[in-house]
Amino acid sequence: MRFRPYAGLPWPLRWLARIVTVLLALGLVLAGVVTVIVRQSFPQVEGEIKVAGLAGNVEVRRDAHGIPQIYADTAEDLFMAQGFVHAQDRFWEMDFRRHLTAGRLSEMFGAATLDNDKAIRTMGWRRIAEQELPMLSERTRRYLDSYAKGVNAWLAANPDASRRSLEYSVLKLQNSGYKPEPWSALDSVAWLKAMAWDLRSNMEDEIDRALAATKLPRERVEQLYPGYPYGEHQPIVTQGAISEDRFDETAQPRTDGADALSRAAQAFDAVPSSMGTAEREGIGSNSWVVSGEHTKSGKPLLANDPHLSPAMPSVWYQAGLHCRQKSEQCMFDVTGFTFSGVPGVIIGQTDKIAWGFTNLGPDVADLFLEQVKDDTYLYKGDWAKLETRQEQIKVAGGAPVTITVRSTLHGPLVNEVMGSVKPSGEATAVALQWTALMPGRTADAIFDLNQAADWHEFRAAAALFEVPAQNLVYADTDGRIGYQAPGRIPVRKKGDGTWPVPGWTGEYDWKTAPIPYDQLPSVADPTEGYIVTANNAVIDPARYEPLLTKDWAYGYRSQRIVDLLKGEIAKGKLDAAAMSRIQQDTRNGFAATLVPALMRVSLAGPGTEARQLLKDWDGSQTLDSAPAAYFNAVWRHLLKGLFDDDLPQQARPAGGDRWFEVVGDLLQAPEDPFWDVTTTKDRTETRDDVLRQAMADAYQDLSDRFGTEVKQWRWGDMHTLRLTNATFGTSGIAPIEMLFNRGPISVAGSKDAVNATGWNAQSGYEINAVPSMRMIIDLSDLAKSQWINLTGASGHAYHANYWDQTELWAQGRLLPMFGARVHTLRLHPQE
Repeated sequence: MRFRPYAGLPWPLRWLARIVTVLLALGLVLAGVVTVIVRQSFPQVEGEIKVAGLAGNVEVRRDAHGIPQIYADTAEDLFMAQGFVHAQDRFWEMDFRRHLTAGRLSEMFGAATLDNDKAIRTMGWRRIAEQELPMLSERTRRYLDSYAKGVNAWLAANPDASRRSLEYSVLKLQNSGYKPEPWSALDSVAWLKAMAWDLRSNMEDEIDRALAATKLPRERVEQLYPGYPYGEHQPIVTQGAISEDRFDETAQPRTDGADALSRAAQAFDAVPSSMGTAEREGIGSNSWVVSGEHTKSGKPLLANDPHLSPAMPSVWYQAGLHCRQKSEQCMFDVTGFTFSGVPGVIIGQTDKIAWGFTNLGPDVADLFLEQVKDDTYLYKGDWAKLETRQEQIKVAGGAPVTITVRSTLHGPLVNEVMGSVKPSGEATAVALQWTALMPGRTADAIFDLNQAADWHEFRAAAALFEVPAQNLVYADTDGRIGYQAPGRIPVRKKGDGTWPVPGWTGEYDWKTAPIPYDQLPSVADPTEGYIVTANNAVIDPARYEPLLTKDWAYGYRSQRIVDLLKGEIAKGKLDAAAMSRIQQDTRNGFAATLVPALMRVSLAGPGTEARQLLKDWDGSQTLDSAPAAYFNAVWRHLLKGLFDDDLPQQARPAGGDRWFEVVGDLLQAPEDPFWDVTTTKDRTETRDDVLRQAMADAYQDLSDRFGTEVKQWRWGDMHTLRLTNATFGTSGIAPIEMLFNRGPISVAGSKDAVNATGWNAQSGYEINAVPSMRMIIDLSDLAKSQWINLTGASGHAYHANYWDQTELWAQGRLLPMFGARVHTLRLHPQE
């Protein structure tokens, strides 16, 4: 999302505001006053603070990177202190997030964010969170309330905008009357909906399939979505099957060859384009765990690096939560990555176990094409009444806007508020059915995970983790490793979720109950001695009947990790350094397929010297690699030359391993119609023509950028990362953006390398998806665990910890999870 805070003002006032803002910003910088304003919001990290609501004393110990380890005697005090510390470092981010999830951004930024608010109000994220809150356990609600007390204690102590953060001072220039509300438990629960949206599985693939069908016949669209290569890239779970209504990791699959995947739903001539503006391709993750039989210590090692869109500050906040003495009243000793605004640890380790997440990516959302007439919709031959509600959106600097949200039994009608999502054929509307729009108990799962002491307790906690469905890898200090697929995954009466379907027939409806948790794939201590997840297929459908999805990542990252693990094991026992080397692997998974094809094409002119760069290239995409620069330029121009003439803009390839499979198949079919460039009417191109043109275009591209000395080209000069603040970082006003944004920096890797720094072939080589953090847990000595964040602990621009981890992250370095104490802050009850 791009937020331009001044876009909602009338144009004379907008330009005046911009001029005033520019002059003010320049004046502040030149006078040095900005430093004074900025420092007012820096957190107190030494000394003592009295905090109303605490029952006992709390100690907050920070290392040189500002990462807090919090110590308390009760769980309530522990989470209250976490709320206080989160607010110290990240309250603007928290305030922004709760307005985002509630569809209330326009209260802060005016009409510029009205479309975002309309979309989120239509889906009703906060309404679902309101239904979830009373479903949660009494313990969870108590912890959420304690956390909110801590946030509000900080807020009460910092009533002035300049003491909260620099962003509030900037916001006052446009919205002088804005004042943050007290924090609530509901604000925390609602953020889980945003997490679910970012990891919403194959919704875009569903849309893009149908969108491509507006220009291509069905069979050619299916060419662009090949099946998962189970023969070459192994799935996560390699053993077990459903037996007696539960998944049994020792069971053998049935041998009758039955395929439980239903026929795809009927295609339509015109269906919605992509909903939202976030970059989707390249969002994934790596995690793997290795048992003690393969490690130097004899205990497991666990690695995790979730791939998300880059954010400033990072979406993650590192912290430790420790009960001074564990008891029934205080069971927590957990360290890891948290979300500001949410109590507890999302990914990390306790004193007994460790866990990591990657996106399972099951198909949990369907688009239903509906026939709507007035206030009714057609369903199984009858006209049913639409459910309707009014949503009023307050707009800073303007009048409130009221929208009417209409829903069928499948879900809210989204075609009027989500970009170019439009009905087609007989349909007049589009409804979204999505598991995140059903209330659940995911918040309970966080606290259960944070207290789990063994595999059985871990699995019990995972059973509550409904949305978003994640691959969970596990290890414990007793030496056990495991994998569990959790989540609410629908069972369809018909169809496989790959295309939008007619809602009026009822034949594609979801069944009442999702796949039972006990039937979801799970394995402990597999025979291989390791488990690898990288958004690849969970299990071969030949041994597993329920449909999880058809739209997996294609296993290039996961198989590369498996191969590297086998290589390390063959050389000897693994240690944390070996795990880190694997995380940093930059090899391009398609180079071994494409390079030989390029070398066989006849080529003349100056581009021949560039092609020679590939002759002995090993596929590594390091910063100083000239072959990587040239290869990725060829790949970009090949994708554009192959498909841009055949596909509508929204469905054109951004890159990634699905296109590895598609192009790999096409290389074996030199006369396939995709090779023909439809814009040239007087000739029919074949494979070698398009490959030759891609190499020529790549040479011209890089020569224009860096000159004709091909050996001087560097991948790091092209593949750069800009860290952009989610709000004022996209204001459109350069001096304001300079205050909050950082970079660019050069980063190795590429999309679907293990070091997955993604980029979009349609727009350039700049990075749009990153390993948002990295973590390596050592179960032989948890004090030796390591981690790194994309930016830093602080959300305050110009604070020493604003982006002090970024360069280390780019270099592939890690920090000790328990760094030396540098600062100590003591929180005391207010008398």
